[in-house]
Amino acid sequence: MMPGTALQTEHAVKHARLMQVVHDLGGDAVVLSTPASLSWYLGGARTHVSLAGAPIARVVVHAAGCDIATSISEAGRLCSEELTGLDSARLHVLDWHASLDEISAWFTAPEGFTVLDETSLEPQLRALRTRLCPAEIQRYRQLCADTARVFTDVLSRARASDSEHLLASKLVAGATAQGGEVVVALVSGESRAAHRHPLPTDASLGRRAMAVLCVRRHGLIANVTRWIRFGAPLPGEEQGDADILAVEADILAGITLGSTLGSLLPTVQQAYPDHGFDSQEWSNHHQGGLAGYNGRDPRLSPGAPDVFQQDQAFAFNPSAVRDSLTYKVEDTMLLTHDGEHQRIEVLSVDPRWPSVNINGLPRPQVLQLPGD
Repeated sequence: MMPGTALQTEHAVKHARLMQVVHDLGGDAVVLSTPASLSWYLGGARTHVSLAGAPIARVVVHAAGCDIATSISEAGRLCSEELTGLDSARLHVLDWHASLDEISAWFTAPEGFTVLDETSLEPQLRALRTRLCPAEIQRYRQLCADTARVFTDVLSRARASDSEHLLASKLVAGATAQGGEVVVALVSGESRAAHRHPLPTDASLGRRAMAVLCVRRHGLIANVTRWIRFGAPLPGEEQGDADILAVEADILAGITLGSTLGSLLPTVQQAYPDHGFDSQEWSNHHQGGLAGYNGRDPRLSPGAPDVFQQDQAFAFNPSAVRDSLTYKVEDTMLLTHDGEHQRIEVLSVDPRWPSVNINGLPRPQVLQLPGD
C-alpha cells in the first residue's frame, strides 16, 4: 500500500478538482459508481470482486469529504487493505442483500442538497481521470515496465508448437504474479491472424504469433501488443512490420496538446494509404485512444471532444492486413511537456526486447525465434 500521507495528498487534489466541477454544474455532491471513477478517486483501490461484475462500493463525494457504502462482506477488506489513509471518508456497512444504489437509504442529504450522478459530468470526469498526478505517473510507469518484462520473459521461451491457450496462461500468470489483474488476454497464432480480437484457442502458434495484454494495477491499465516469429520471414513481411510502425509514427506526430481527440482521425485515416495499406483499414478495428483507469478513456472516434492534456496517457493500436498477413503495434505512452515542447514517453518498454528508434521513440520489432 502507498504511505497514508502520500495518499492523503493525492486524494485531496482529486477531491478539490472534482468538487470544482460539481459546483460548476450546480451540484453539492456526486455519486461515483463506475470502476474507473471509483478507483481513480480512491487512489487505485480495488472495488470489485468479479472483474465482470459491478463495483462493490459507491461513493458520495461532497465538500466535507466522502461517504462510502459497501456490504458487510467487503467492509473489512476495504478498510484494512484499500482505504488506508483516507481520513475524510465515512464508511456505511450495509447488509449483503441491500442495494448500494439506493443512496437515500445510507446517505442523508441536507434539505436542498443536490446530488449529481456521475453520468451528468462524464466528459469532465474523464478529463480529471486522464490528467495524471505525479504519484499516478510513477505507478503507471512501473506497471507498464513490469508488463513489458512479462512479454519478454514469456515470449522469448515460446515454441511454434505451443498452443494459444498455453501462451496466454503463461502471460496471465506472469502479470498476476506482479500484482496485476488481466482484463484482456489475446493470442493469435498463424492460423487465426485475421481476427483483430483473437481470444485464445487450442490452435498452435505456428510460424508467426501475436499476443496482447491489458493489465490493471492500482486501477491503471497497461495496454501492450507484441509479435514473435519462428523461422524466416515471408517476402514482404518485414516491410509490412516497418510500415505499420510508420502508420503509428504519423499518428503520434499528429498529437498536439490542446487539440481534440477527434481531430486526430483524419491523420489516422490518411496514414494507412500513405504507407501501402488499404485506405479503409482504419474502419476495421478501433484505433485506440486515451488511457488510464479505462482501457481507453475514451477511444478515438469521429468528433470525440476530449482534449489532449499534459501528463495524460494514451495507447493507439493501428492494425492492418496486407497480402494475407496481419500487422499491429500497441504500447502505452505518456504525453508530457518539456520546456517549450511537448514530449511523448513510451511507458511499456523492456530494453531486452528488440526495438528500432523512430522519431526518438523505441518501437518494438518482431521477436525472431528459432523454429521447432
